[in-house]
Amino acid sequence: MIYLDNAATTLHKPPQVMDAVVRAMTAMGNAARGAHGGALEASRAVYAARVKLAKLFGCPRPDHVVFTANSTEALNLAINGILRPGDHAVTTDCEHNSVLRPLYRLEEERGVTLGIVPADRLGRVDYGAFERLVGPQTRAVVCTHASNLTGNVLDLARIGGTAHRQGALLVVDASQTAGAIPIDMEAMHIDVLCFTGHKGLMGPQGTGGLCIRPGVEIAPWKVGGSGVHSYDRHQPQEYPTRLEAGTLNSHGIAGLSAALDFISEVGVAAIEEKERALMDRFYRAVSATEGVTVYGDFSQARRSAIVTLNIRDYDSAAVSDELSESYGIATRPGAHCAPRMHEALGTTDRGAVRFSFSWFNTEDEVDAAIRAVRELAEG
Repeated sequence: MIYLDNAATTLHKPPQVMDAVVRAMTAMGNAARGAHGGALEASRAVYAARVKLAKLFGCPRPDHVVFTANSTEALNLAINGILRPGDHAVTTDCEHNSVLRPLYRLEEERGVTLGIVPADRLGRVDYGAFERLVGPQTRAVVCTHASNLTGNVLDLARIGGTAHRQGALLVVDASQTAGAIPIDMEAMHIDVLCFTGHKGLMGPQGTGGLCIRPGVEIAPWKVGGSGVHSYDRHQPQEYPTRLEAGTLNSHGIAGLSAALDFISEVGVAAIEEKERALMDRFYRAVSATEGVTVYGDFSQARRSAIVTLNIRDYDSAAVSDELSESYGIATRPGAHCAPRMHEALGTTDRGAVRFSFSWFNTEDEVDAAIRAVRELAEG
């Protein structure tokens, strides 16, 4: 199988990731729950991963790296822990439901008011709308770093500057960019960075987290066992314990830590360069093919390695199924949990087919995908 669904999850991982998970499952106890060897080994592994993530993202303090099961949980922690009844928040048409649904729920349950920055037919946001929508009443701007549908990258430094001038926080969904595109929280004015471990970070599923700028207060969304202050009625207030109720996925975090070592060795810049080259190779060929419509802004100097398209008037699910059954190529059709972006692109009726590339893909695989799209477009 040619796997081109890396925006959903990376199937191919560095070998050391699997080795680390297996070793962890045979040696690690429960982190922060005891002083015996197994518990201490888990605690050390978890802390080492915090340090690596803080370094990767420019988070000033490793203890402000909080682990979650995925970016959905991280975003829920951030959104529910920051927005209070009556607050105002701003988001965009580019968002995944992991951003939209928590905001919609708070709109209904807490009276949070929303301003939504529109996107055009190329999936580009209107930066002027941020200036108009973000005001003194705005508590947070919540937005993606790159669209999971078009691959378009948002200018976080510009958005963060707008937010901070009005005293608002910038909460970022880095699901599509963490590990694949350089991120610097300070330079980009990011207050809370939400990430998942199983995509560009090449780690196991069930891993993710938040990096929180010192001084940002996020109220606990879930409470429970913490391993410390057990006689207190309330969740401990220090990070990361404040947001990490319950047993951590130490086995998965050990695998993520090994993936971070691989990324550090290869370099995020090298990963971005290779993935961009594979994407460009595919895009140049399919965009020049009669009957193929490609979505997104490919004039951007920096973008996620995603090409989303439709072929003639075919349903996206039928195209993706044919790619899988007849060509052995894995893609993602449908709505991609990004309803507002599909509305902006005009693709709500049939969705679209997403091809997404990773470090482990090859030019031969890209060329095979090009041939498949051309043959399907020929009818």
